[in-house]
Amino acid sequence: MKTTLLGFQHLLAMYAGAVLVPLIVGNAIGLTPTQLTYLVSIDILMCGIATLFQISRNKVFGIGLPVVLGCTFTAVGPMILIGNEYGISAIYGSVIASGAIIFVISGFFGRLVRFFPPIVTGSVVTIIGITLIPVAINNMGGGQGAADFGSMTNIGLSFGTLLFIVLLYKFSSGFLQSISILLGLVVGTVAAVFLGIVDFSNVQEASYVHMVAPFYLATPTFHVLPIVIMVLVGMVSLVESTGVYFALGDICDEEIDQEKLKKGYRAEGLASVIGGIFNAFPYTTFSQNVGLMQISGVKSRRVILVTAIMLISLGLLPKVAALAIIIPNAVLGGAMVAMFGMVIAQGIKMLSPVISKNQDNAMIVACSVGIGLGVQVVPELFAGLPDSVQILTSNGIVLGSLTAIFLNIIFNMIPSKKKPTEQQTAEMKSQTAVRNDGPSSVLVSASAQSK
Repeated sequence: MKTTLLGFQHLLAMYAGAVLVPLIVGNAIGLTPTQLTYLVSIDILMCGIATLFQISRNKVFGIGLPVVLGCTFTAVGPMILIGNEYGISAIYGSVIASGAIIFVISGFFGRLVRFFPPIVTGSVVTIIGITLIPVAINNMGGGQGAADFGSMTNIGLSFGTLLFIVLLYKFSSGFLQSISILLGLVVGTVAAVFLGIVDFSNVQEASYVHMVAPFYLATPTFHVLPIVIMVLVGMVSLVESTGVYFALGDICDEEIDQEKLKKGYRAEGLASVIGGIFNAFPYTTFSQNVGLMQISGVKSRRVILVTAIMLISLGLLPKVAALAIIIPNAVLGGAMVAMFGMVIAQGIKMLSPVISKNQDNAMIVACSVGIGLGVQVVPELFAGLPDSVQILTSNGIVLGSLTAIFLNIIFNMIPSKKKPTEQQTAEMKSQTAVRNDGPSSVLVSASAQSK
């Protein structure tokens, strides 16, 4: 019974993220309520299957740690862009292709990580977070093109939901704080019920049980730009997952070696391939569940196994998924501001220490974020270039990411002969003084540096 309750706790901690992704993407690309119900169902089910892949221990995949997987919010903006430009079939083609590529390169991804230091991944996450904010604001008004867009009802619901989430996050702690988004969605929807703007017809029409089917929503199609976008998203997710793996290794007192990392990457790649086949999404580790583990002190894979089984079971119950799609757009918008804002905050958090250490990194952020956001707002900037070149220049996320990678190579990987900074000069003088003072001073200096 205790294991079941602990597993349910992990389910609640990640449920809002698992449900919001299909709702946001599905609404943005114009899916019907029936299609949305399936999308939510299959996403919940695939979260469970992806988690099973990751907690398993075999010779091919699975890091074997108590980690929960869900669709990364880093992929939300890119999937909406792909869906609106190329159609839903291209989303699944890019998800399958990127997952297969991640699986193949898992063995030597460690060598590629040097091209994705915090200055690059932080810039990419920040760009993606910023490009998502307009989606949230449109939903706060009731959804783009809504007849009552910007009405007092929608504004009241959206800001009321956001205020509830903020206050709960501020004045609670631990598990309650970790599910503040979920509770905000529930409270906002209940308020909407009292206002008489919630339609329960989809819940009534949804079946109690269904079996998932491959290519239910669309047969995948493969295009170069969507695949490039999703591979970049996948690599950023792998870098973030690596940090989660090491954090879990510390919590569980397990050493994370190259072989375990490879199996962890493979599990994520395999989950994305299967997710694409069943018209779901790419999957990555959910850090909020790691935080819950630290709070509870329970680090058993058996608990996460129970969570995975619950997710798979819920994914086979369309009525549960239909409950999620009754959430009004305005309520979703209020929660999305908090969720997407946290994506931006995570990007800034990754960037802050590297900018403070090296001022050159500020130029990398300035150019990559500026170009990424600028091209996203004015995509016709490169309309005069050949179509083959526009594959890389027509998308702000891709161009911003490539800019960050390129500038990081120039500033941080190519040897420079420029004049050292005052801090570097002081460090060199200190080292010279230590060498002149003899062996004892060297030991003292080494001790100080190790601290």
